Amino acid sequence: MDERQKNLLKEIVEIYIKTVKPVGSKALCNKFKCSSATIRNEMAKLEDLGYLEKNHISSGRIPSEKGYKFYVEHLMEPEELNGKDMLKLQTIFANQELELSDAITQCMEIISDLTNYTSIVLGSSSKDNMLLQINIITISPTQVVAVVCTDKGHVENKTFTLKEGTDLTELTKVSELINKRLVGTPINEVSERLELEIKPIIKKQIKQYETIYNIFYDAFNDFVTNNSNVHVSGRAKIFEQPEYNNVEEIKRLANKLEDMSFIKRIEASDNNDNEIKIYIGEETEFDPNVTIIRKKYTVNGEEKTIAIIGPKRMDYQRIVSLLNYVDEEIDNRKGE
Repeated sequence: MDERQKNLLKEIVEIYIKTVKPVGSKALCNKFKCSSATIRNEMAKLEDLGYLEKNHISSGRIPSEKGYKFYVEHLMEPEELNGKDMLKLQTIFANQELELSDAITQCMEIISDLTNYTSIVLGSSSKDNMLLQINIITISPTQVVAVVCTDKGHVENKTFTLKEGTDLTELTKVSELINKRLVGTPINEVSERLELEIKPIIKKQIKQYETIYNIFYDAFNDFVTNNSNVHVSGRAKIFEQPEYNNVEEIKRLANKLEDMSFIKRIEASDNNDNEIKIYIGEETEFDPNVTIIRKKYTVNGEEKTIAIIGPKRMDYQRIVSLLNYVDEEIDNRKGE
């Protein structure tokens, strides 16, 4: 691709992002100071190379997935945030009464409102938390609290009402067995190991083993559920984009945005890489008709992810600038 074709592709991508209309040759003549025929010829070459597609209802062209990827990797230039956007985010981070994690969540909600895209904050997965200890605290002869602690400092309490006659010493005995055998196990694997390794042992040693086993099973399951750390803002915002005008398409994407197993696919997994990552279409592993822009960050030793989901015709420059600004403010708050 020569320089003129690169500049032409850049212009077509940026016009289409703003207008959502196929770009014709006449719209580009003044910019490139050449004839409509010359522009059409260059557009045809870009189409042959796979960077543009022809819209079936128009003679104009639109960027292909390959075209967006080339634009993002080679042509996109940083955009300076406007004062209004910056002030909204700055106000949140300047509020020292807000915990940093809450400030990040609120900023992502604001970005969703500003852009009409869906924003996501993903905390560290339960698989990243290893069991450090489980303790049983007796409140009364029929009530106990199970306290689960992880190596990341997460603590989860769950209160249980016991059947009359439950032997509290047996509960303590099982907690000691778990602490001896399962410490260091990822929390999301503890339930499986309870079933395979602990249950056969207590079945032989504990009279009310089913009741007692269920207490520990429920405590670990609750920990995994309560510490999924996923915050989604603007699920419906993305459907305000003109690409999503098909009812079946909307239903399909809406279901994915409600499904935590799909959402968690967005979580950053690139080792030692804190750069902004852009995934377009099929490479998102989420949906072929979206773009995901994602950034990893660390707070209190925990790795987390912020992400924006939008159409492939996303305002890439603006989103990258917004996420860069959030990242700078996170670093500023951590340094205070």
